[in-house]
Formats: sequence, C-alpha cells, structure tokens
Amino acid sequence: MEQLRTIGRELAMGSQGGWGQSKEFLDLVKSIGEARSKAEEDRIIARELEHLKRRLADPDVPRRKMKELLLRLVYAEMLGHDASFGHIHAVKMTHDESLPLKRTGYLAVALFLDERHDLVILVVNTIQKDLRSDNYLVVCAALTAACRLIGEEAIPAVLPQVVELLAHPKEAVRKKAVMALHRFYQRSPSSVSHLVSNFRKRLCDNDPGVMGATLCPLYDLILEEPNSYKDLVVSFVNILKQVAERRLPTSYDYHQMPAPFIQIKLLKILAVLGSGDKQASGHMYTVLGDIFRKGDTASNIGNAILYECICCISFIFPNPKMLEAAAETTSKFLKSDSHNLKYMGIDALGRLIKINPDIAEEHQLAVIDCLEDPDDTLKRKTFELLYKMTKSTNVEVIVDRMIEYMINITDHHYKTEIASRCVELAEQFAPSNQWFIQTMNKVFEHAGDLVNIRVAHNLMRLIAEGFGEEDEGADSQLRSSAVDSYLRIVGEPKLPSSFLQIICWVLGEYGTADGKYSASYIIGKLCDVAEAHLTDDTVKAYAISAILKTFAFEITLGRKIDLLPECQTLVDELSASHSTDLQQRAYELQALLGLDKTAVESVMPADASCEDIEVDRSLSFLNSYVQQALENGASPYIPESERSGVISVGSYRSQEQQETSAHTLRFEAYEMPKPSLPLATSQTSMSTPPTDLVPVPEAGYYKEDNQTSMSQPPSDAISGEFGVKLRLDGVQKKWGRPTYSSSTPSSSISSQPTPNGASHSDGGGSSSQPRESSYGSKRQQGTEVSAEKQRLAASLFGSAAAKADRKAQASRKTAKDSPSTEKVATTNVTAQPVKEQVIPAAPPPDLLDLGDEPVSSSPPSADPFSQLEGLLGPASAAPVLSGTPATSTSKAPGLLSIFSDDVPTGVTSVSTDPTLGDVNSMGSRKGAAAVASMKGPSLQDALQKDAAARQVGVTPTVNNPNLFKDLLG
Repeated sequence: MEQLRTIGRELAMGSQGGWGQSKEFLDLVKSIGEARSKAEEDRIIARELEHLKRRLADPDVPRRKMKELLLRLVYAEMLGHDASFGHIHAVKMTHDESLPLKRTGYLAVALFLDERHDLVILVVNTIQKDLRSDNYLVVCAALTAACRLIGEEAIPAVLPQVVELLAHPKEAVRKKAVMALHRFYQRSPSSVSHLVSNFRKRLCDNDPGVMGATLCPLYDLILEEPNSYKDLVVSFVNILKQVAERRLPTSYDYHQMPAPFIQIKLLKILAVLGSGDKQASGHMYTVLGDIFRKGDTASNIGNAILYECICCISFIFPNPKMLEAAAETTSKFLKSDSHNLKYMGIDALGRLIKINPDIAEEHQLAVIDCLEDPDDTLKRKTFELLYKMTKSTNVEVIVDRMIEYMINITDHHYKTEIASRCVELAEQFAPSNQWFIQTMNKVFEHAGDLVNIRVAHNLMRLIAEGFGEEDEGADSQLRSSAVDSYLRIVGEPKLPSSFLQIICWVLGEYGTADGKYSASYIIGKLCDVAEAHLTDDTVKAYAISAILKTFAFEITLGRKIDLLPECQTLVDELSASHSTDLQQRAYELQALLGLDKTAVESVMPADASCEDIEVDRSLSFLNSYVQQALENGASPYIPESERSGVISVGSYRSQEQQETSAHTLRFEAYEMPKPSLPLATSQTSMSTPPTDLVPVPEAGYYKEDNQTSMSQPPSDAISGEFGVKLRLDGVQKKWGRPTYSSSTPSSSISSQPTPNGASHSDGGGSSSQPRESSYGSKRQQGTEVSAEKQRLAASLFGSAAAKADRKAQASRKTAKDSPSTEKVATTNVTAQPVKEQVIPAAPPPDLLDLGDEPVSSSPPSADPFSQLEGLLGPASAAPVLSGTPATSTSKAPGLLSIFSDDVPTGVTSVSTDPTLGDVNSMGSRKGAAAVASMKGPSLQDALQKDAAARQVGVTPTVNNPNLFKDLLG
C-alpha cells in the first residue's frame, strides 16, 4: 500500500508543470531556450555535460536524483551532443524495481541505443523478464523497448513471449504486442512469416485500438501479395462503414472526425486491393460515396480523408459517379485560398486525368493561377501536372514555360529534372525538327552540364539525318538554320561544355555547306572557341577536328585556303600538348594540309556522318592470319579471364636469376606484397598515412607464391646439412627480395547515384452550375478574367478555351453595334424558333485527345461558358440562316484555333462578324488540307500558320516563330 502511495505521489508530481524536477533542470531548459546562437547553446550543453559526468561518477547518487540526471542526459543528446558516458547508467536503471525508474530507464535506453549497439545484449535479458511481469505497465514498457532495440539476431529470444501477449486481457498490451510483431516483420520477414494468421485474428479484436494497430502490418503484407487478401475486402469495407457512421467511441474522434487515421489506412488498403479488380471495387463504391457526402472541408483532417478517397478512386476500377464526386471535391481544393489545399487539388487532378482527361477542362484557369503563383512548391506541382497533360498541340507552350522556369531557379537537382522533362517532351511531341533543334539549344544553353550527353548525340544525329525524307532542300534549310543560330550563340560567355561540342561539330560539318559563310570565318570562330576554353580538352578536341573537316571540304572542292595565324598558333600549341589525343589531332591536320584532292576525298568524304559503320567485333578478317601463325608454331591466344595464373607464374624468376641480376637494372614489375595476418593488417593500416599508395595484390600471386615457397626447402634446413647456421635475428636484409609483408589498406569505391491551416471556402457548386461560376469566389463576384490568362488556357487546354476567348471578343464587338443592327439580328433569330430547339448542341471537345473530335449522339452536356451565350450576338449564336440548311453545329474556329492541330475538317459556318470572316474562312481552308505523315507537321503546314499569323497582324520575331509568345508579347 505504501508503494502505491509513493507511485501516486511521483505521478502527481510528474503531471505538474515542473515534472517534479529540480530548479537546476528548469534553469537548464530556460537557458537553452534563451540562447541567441548555436555557439552559445553548445557552450551551455558542454558545461552541463561536464557537470553530469562528475555527478554520475559519484557512487552515492540517490535513485530519484539519478532519474533526473538521466533526463538531463536525454535532453543533451536530443540536441545533438554525445552523452555516451551515461548510457550504462540507463541500462542499470532498467533493472530497477520501481515502476517510474524502470520506465525512465527504458525511455533513456530506447533513445540512447539502437539494435546494433554493444550494450543491447545487456537489455535483452531484462526485456525477457519484464515481458512476464504481472504489471501490465511494465509489460508495455518492455514491448516499447523491444520495438526499438531487438534486432534480427535477438528476435527468436523474445518472439514466443510476444505471441503469448496477443491474448493478454489488457487491450494496451495486445496493441503493443501487434506493434512489436510488425516491427519484427519489418526487420526479418522470415522470422515471423508463420505468424501472419495472428494479424487476421487481431483484425476482429473487440478494441478499436488493437484493430487499428493491426491495419499497419496488414497493409505491408497486402502490398507484397494482394491476391492472398482479396477475401478481406468485405471485412475492410464493413469496418470503414462502421467508422464512417460513428459507431466507434468518441475517444477516437479527432477534430470531430471519427477515427480519421483508421479511415485513411483503410482507404490505402482498399486502393491496393481494388486495383484492376472490378468485383472487389464494386463493394467499395457505396462506402466511398458516403464518405464524400459526409466529408468535412472545414478542417485539415477532413480534407485529408477526402484526398485519400480521391487517391483510392484513382486506383480502383473506375466508376462514373465516383469520378464525378472526386472531380467536385478536387474543384473545392483548387478554388481554396490555402496553398496546401491547392497543392492537394493539383495532385488529385493529376491522378484523375489519367482516367478521364476531360476533367482538366473545367479547371483551366485554376491551373493557370497555380502556374503563376509565387509559391515555388505549388508551381513545381503544377509543372508536374502539365507534364502529364502534354500533347502535340500544347507542347510548345508547356516546354517554353518549363524552360523559362528552369532559367530562373538555382536548385541544380530540380533544374536537372526540369531539363530532362523538357528533352523528353520535345523528343516525343516535337511539331517539327526545327522547333526541336531550337528547343534543345535553349536547354543546352541554360542547363547543358546537367543534361545527359546522350541527348547531345541525338541532336547531332537529327541534324545529320534531317527530316528522314528525300527532300534535300528541307534538310539543307534545317542545317543552315542550325549553323546561323550557333554562330550567334558561340560568342556568348559561359556556354556549357556539351553545348560547345555540338556547336563545333555542326560548324565543322555544315559551316560552309551552303556557301553563306567562308571557310576562314568558320575557322576563326572555331579557333576562338578553343582559345576561350584552354582547360577543356574535349572542347579543344572537337574544335580542332571541326577545323580539320573544314580544310578537308575546301581542298575537296579545289579551293585554296591559307592557314590563319591564330589557327597556326593553335596547332602549334596542341602539338606540344600533354594530351596525346590533342597531339594526334594536330598532327593529322598538318598531314592533311599536305595531301592532294584525291587523297583528301578518300580520307575525309563529304557528309559521311550519316553513313552506317559495321563493326566486326569478332575480327573474323584475321582468321586466316591467325591460322597461319598457329601452323608456324605460335602460341594460341589465352583469354584475359584465364591468363591471371599464367602471368603470375611467368612474372617471377628463380632466386638464382635474381641474384645474378642484382647489380644490373631491373625492368620486371615490383613484387606484390604477401598476405598478412588480419590483426597486423588492421594495425598497419591504422598507422599508415592516408597519402601512402600501396598496391593491391591479386589472388593469383598469393597462390603461386605459396606453392613456390612450399616446394623449396627452407634455408635453415639447407644450412644445417653443412653444419653451418647463421644467426640473422634482428638483422635487416638490405638486398634481394624483401622479407617483410606490407598491409594493403582497403579502399572503397564510392559510386555516385545516377537519375510529398486549411481555410474553408464555401463553394458548394454543383455539377449543374455553369463552369464559369465554379472556379474561385473572386470570379463569382464578377471579376473579368484577363485576356492573357484566357489565351494561355487556350494554348494549354485546346479549343474550349479558344472558344471562350472568341466569345469574349464577339461580346465586346456586339456591345459596340448600333440598336438597329441588334434589332435586325433579333428578327433573324426569331424567324425560326423551331429549328433552334431541334438541332442539338455539340458536346464539349476532348481537350487532351490527339485525334479529331468524336461525333457523339449523347445528350448535350453543359457548356463551360454558357453564361456568355447571350452576349455573343444573335448572328453568331444561330446555327443556320434563313434559307440555308445547317451542315454542322460546330462553331467556326477562332483566332487561337489557327495554331491548334485539332481543327475540325469540313466545317461550313456562316458568320455575320466582318472582323472574323477572313479568319474563319482561313481556318476552314486549313482544316480541309491534308497533313503529310512525317515527324511533326509538314513544312507547308508551318508556312500556312506563319502566313495566317501575319494576316491577322502578328509579326513573328524569328525565322521559326513562337506564335504564343508573339501573341502575348
């Protein structure tokens, strides 16, 4: 009874503000909190550790005082300081009979040690004893320590007792026993593989805490083998339904949400079990719909559950109603003012568009806002979404945005990722080879050192191969534009090495091909590149090779060209270079200048970079020579993998040969060190300075040397036969083979590695509302979206946003018309009210589809900009005019649809707007033209785009215009 009173007093003191500790401890905490720098904090902790070291050395420290000293040690070690001198005292405290002291000891040991520490062996016996204790608090403390300290070797020592505790009457013990088994499974799956059925049994435990703890090991098991747990789908669904219906005790609620962490874990499990399984997914739809209906967006935890539901729906077999509910929840996330919820919305949208790309159509402006948000994390997540949405119609805009963002960031890791994504998108969706070359130039110019060298080789191969057709004129134009762009870029400072290699190669191959630039000019530029990068041997090698090819092409054409002074200086410098590769290239250039036209044509043929070179790796052309040599008595070839033993035998000479050549120069390799004892090796390696270079012996040397030494009689035996024996103890041997054995320090080769406060916004927008009002409270207040964002949305998402821009222009045009015009137009519209009701509206286009718009007979869906229908003007809204039969219900393409590949073909429409008449007819002509099957659109198509842009007042800034940037300025 007295012991219980003592425990009660200590627990009561522990619940107070000072935790029952002394004033010294509180002053320590206060002084650390008031420290103004890390150096001051380190000085305080250093003084405290010196004080604790002296106090712990005192054998008469009271037990309660020892408890406080250990807590102060824990505090110091949690701040990053070494308190290893007190670890043994924590181990001793785990043996104490007092419950508070034992729990303090287990706490300190769990924080001080890990499973690989030497002192853990002293704790295993204590844990075994405490697992059999009658006090469940002691058992819980032992189980907690076992999760932290029991390693793979010690699991069999405590596993039977932990399994027995699964049936303990106390739910806290059962819960911790499940956690301990889970930890054992993570460390050694084979040790507890026969106990997996215990997790299934604990899933039906009466206590929700034990059931919730069982979900964690079951999730790991289901990830490994989902098919073995398909029978538990109904059980998981029933548990989730009971939790969502608030059948658990209120003690499991968190921010008025019923057991949210159990719900999240169950949703993760159901996502794995329902992936690709229609039958299993069918059991989940009802409970997922209930969670969506009861979801609370007023708290972070409620939003977390809704987000996990979206993730679950994106994994299981798709269902239209579930996708609609997920899209509605995603819309609420995107229109929130919280950056965290916007981030979740962007991530959820990226998951949903994999199933239904049309979902992104509703959130165009929200994505644009996130792309321009100052929050860098949100901007990066938006770029990931755009990366998933990229297609041939929007690749130019997305890649340009990525490159612009890549230029402005300094994070090399993410810069590398953005560069690789730009390269991947450009290679996959490039509309033309010329655009691809210009895009690669931008990537190499701003992130050249971070791009894989394979990309540079692909770019050079593309320039060499051209369009891959018989149109030599297009190929020549492509190479000429590449030369022009590289001559403009080559003078810029701090160009990456890989980009300079591309520039030198292109200038050497095609610098003088079209006759636009003289050979002297190209050679001068190449000499400037080599002189500006004196420390980069690779760039100098590419430059001298390009100069050699330029000279070769000029000699082939019969032109006389003199060696420029700066070129002669470069050749002389490289001829005396320490690099043999640069020397060889310089000598080759000098030799080439002395050859005639015929010899140069055979040595350096024109445009030979596209020729396929067949390499005979087996060297079969040498078979006759080898056979003849073998017949003449030559030794057969021994593969490298089999010649180590032969080399080791042949590399040694006999002792007599070594003694005869002791006074002459020796040209054989040094003797490899003999193997030494492990202890001597470790001691020698510790004493050897790190700068010493010790050769690493091969295994073959040891083997042969041991055999040789065993075959020869020892010197003592030989001298004993003649009765003479020299005493050589302590005498250092000066000549001949060394008699000591040197240790070989182990060297490790390091390999460099190659390439996740919510604010509630009342949105409540249903699916029947117009999409214009479903995004953002600011737009619900009537704020007009800027024309720049509408154009950007049109470029990213396709024709729907272009139609919205066209409608906005038409509405502003209609507002300026006279009343008489409006009256006449109204009369024309009301003349045929019946036809307007009979003709159905066209469904919204598939924005992420690469093909033509599908023709569907399904009921018309809500127009995304239906609120602007009344502002368009009667003439443009009417599908037909009086006396003219309607051939299509599609709108004529607007200004921005000229630059889209998804132009509807065969569309006949009549517009009364004089401003858009020429543009509409132009779009129809463009839609009727056939597109040639090739990599990217044909050259004729690109010229039509250019002419159309000039016709509407857009003046391109370069030869290959970026129409999106020209539109936006």
